[in-house]
Amino acid sequence: MSQPNGGTFDIVILGAGSGGYAAALRAAELNLSVALIDKAELGGTCLHRGCIPTKALLHAAEIAEQTREAEQFGIKAELLSIDMTGVNAYKDGVVSRLYKGLTGLLTHNKNITVVAGEGKLVGKDTVEVAGQRYTGRNIILASGSYSRSLPGLEIDGKRVITSEHALELDRVPASAIVLGGGVIGVEFASVWKSFGADVTILEALPRLVAAEDEDVSKQLERAFRKRKINFKVGKPFEKAEHTDNGVRATIQGGETVEAEVLLVAVGRGPTTQGLGYEEQGVTLDRGFVITNERLHTGVGNIYAVGDIVPGLQLAHRGFAQGIFVAEEIAGLRPAVIDEAGIPRVTYCDPEIASMGLTEGKAKEKYGADKVSTYSYNLGGNGKSQILKTQGFVKLVRLNDGPVLGVHMIGARMSEQVGEAQLIYNWEAFPEEVAQLVHAHPTQNEAMGEAFLALAGKPLHAHS
Repeated sequence: MSQPNGGTFDIVILGAGSGGYAAALRAAELNLSVALIDKAELGGTCLHRGCIPTKALLHAAEIAEQTREAEQFGIKAELLSIDMTGVNAYKDGVVSRLYKGLTGLLTHNKNITVVAGEGKLVGKDTVEVAGQRYTGRNIILASGSYSRSLPGLEIDGKRVITSEHALELDRVPASAIVLGGGVIGVEFASVWKSFGADVTILEALPRLVAAEDEDVSKQLERAFRKRKINFKVGKPFEKAEHTDNGVRATIQGGETVEAEVLLVAVGRGPTTQGLGYEEQGVTLDRGFVITNERLHTGVGNIYAVGDIVPGLQLAHRGFAQGIFVAEEIAGLRPAVIDEAGIPRVTYCDPEIASMGLTEGKAKEKYGADKVSTYSYNLGGNGKSQILKTQGFVKLVRLNDGPVLGVHMIGARMSEQVGEAQLIYNWEAFPEEVAQLVHAHPTQNEAMGEAFLALAGKPLHAHS
């Protein structure tokens, strides 16, 4: 359905990324009329410049590592080279197919009007696009995020790059500095190392993936040392300068690192500047839109979802918030989303997946004497031995109470997070999960073994 000349709708959505398009689809299911506005492609950062293309690269990197290590499994294979033209064609093909499917879903829906163009909030119920006004009984702000930099650090797209530039590289850099040891940083470091680059991560915080449980960070650092991925933590970045062959980064204390490229992976900022939010009374804090727990901004019937709302910047959080707001507008009064109940996955090698509270956060909230933990080493898991992976499943529980957190690192741990989500969100007790039968031999069995041990009846448990 197309209506390029403005109009009135039940909902006008500014931004067609994960949060925006999820809100549009759910609202349409509830028979609400929607105008979905975006200046770029439907699907936003996640589909075109984030989740999907990066995971395609990570899978290609996994294939490279498997080829390189094939002999230890009795397979004679040789990794001749990385053909980035072929890798990019594979990556872009995945994105293209998903984009085509999403475009069809949205544009063929009789309740959704897709508006291509740059929108601005010009009233508490109106978004303007190219001189045309779209009035909504409700407004959803879903304008997404951008790759941040640091003061004085100029992104030139050649030597100093963001993740968007990294996704378009037509070559594997001989060497790379990754500024930032969070999710984006460790994923690109993992890819480039698998592709044959010499990689150094610079992280100002005391450990890699600092938002994860401390034991997970330690295991990742051990794994990266084994993979010869260099990293320097606890020393803030000071400056970057071009050299004859690339870039030189200086960290606190004067230490320098040189490489062909420097990837700036210091997080993502909210895309809210110049969109008229503050002019209409919407409260911003460092660019983020402040809402209540029901994602209402406190102004008129204006809601906000996704990366512009403080919290985890994850596509599946955006999906959940978009669905929530559509149902809220429809009067269904959905349950408030528990931020700690949102799964978190980092797709480096080894993979990290987590749910709920870290050991540190749990002790901070409940008291150290009220919290117990158990870590099941993957050394006792048959499938992990087959895959030649190392890591653990760590459980955090309230004594005589439910599971507060599940933290996992090792091959294919992203696929475990579904069960971990159910365990956390349904406030399961270890004794209850221990009753469930987990298939043998699987990586999922490690989850079952961890709960058997925490319930006081360990089977294949290695300390």
